[in-house]
Amino acid sequence: MSRRTKSRQTAAMEAAQAAETLLAWLHTQPQTAAPDRPTDEGPAMPPDVRATIEQAGTEPAPNTPVPPKPTDTAIPDGPAPDPDRHAPQRLPHPDWLLHRLCVSGSPADLAAFRAAAEGAGTIPWELDLERMEEDWFHLLIVPPAPAGAPAPPRRLSLAGARILAGQLREAVAQRHALAMTPVGRSRACPFDLHALVPVPAILLQRGPDDPAALAWLWQHWGTTAALRHVAIDTEAETAMRRSLAPGEAPFAVSFRSADWTPWRALARIAADWPSLRFETRPIYEVP
Repeated sequence: MSRRTKSRQTAAMEAAQAAETLLAWLHTQPQTAAPDRPTDEGPAMPPDVRATIEQAGTEPAPNTPVPPKPTDTAIPDGPAPDPDRHAPQRLPHPDWLLHRLCVSGSPADLAAFRAAAEGAGTIPWELDLERMEEDWFHLLIVPPAPAGAPAPPRRLSLAGARILAGQLREAVAQRHALAMTPVGRSRACPFDLHALVPVPAILLQRGPDDPAALAWLWQHWGTTAALRHVAIDTEAETAMRRSLAPGEAPFAVSFRSADWTPWRALARIAADWPSLRFETRPIYEVP
C-alpha cells in the first residue's frame, strides 16, 4: 500500500471519528425548533472536532424547509394508546438491567420455540437521514441556550455547519447500514423480541424516536429498545435440569433491557406458547 493511499485512509478515519464525536455531543444538547433565520450566536464547539471545520468559509443563510414527518396514523393492534396512561417510560440515558429468562417444556415444543426466537437481535428501523441532517444543521448554527442566559459567540460558519451536518449524516448512514446488515439473515441472537413480537412495518418507517413507535414498544414490549448482550446461560440450564420432570428440557438466556423488564412482551410470548413454562427475574447482585 502506497503512502498516499495510507494518508487518504487515515484522513477518512479521522473525519469519521470527528463526526462521531460531534454527534455524541449533539445528543447532549436540548432540542428546540429551528428558527426561519439563523442568528450569529451559539456555543463553542468541542475542541476535538473544531479543527476539522474551521477551514470552512461563510455563505448566505439557507432557507431550506424541513420536510414533514409521514402523516400515516394507522397504528396496528387496536386504537392509539392514551398518552396519559401509556406514555413511554424512557430515560435519556437508559439503565441496562440484567435479567435471566428460564423456559422449560417438552423437547419438541422447546425446539420450535428456540427456532422462532432466533434473530438478528435488532429492530430494523428506517431513518429519515435528510431530516436528521437538516436538524443537525439548525442545531449547529443556532444551538439552544439556557433560559435567560445570553448565547455565547458562534464559532462555526454556515458553510462549516452544512459540511459538518453532511459528515454526520454519512457517519450515521454507515453505522446504520452496518447494524442492519444481519437483519433477515443472521440468527445469532437466541432470544430476539422483534422475532417473537415484531414491530409493525408502518412503525418501523417512523424511526426509533417517533412518539407512536415508542408508544407501541412501551405498550407491547414494556421497554423501548431492543435487548442487549443476549446469551445462552448454560449454568442456569444445568441447574434447571435438577428440578425438571422426566422428558422435559431447559432453555435459559441472560439479557439486558433498557430501564425495565420487558414484561409485556414476555406475557405475550407466554400466551403464544402455552405448552411452555416461562420464568423471568432481574439479577441485582454484582457479578
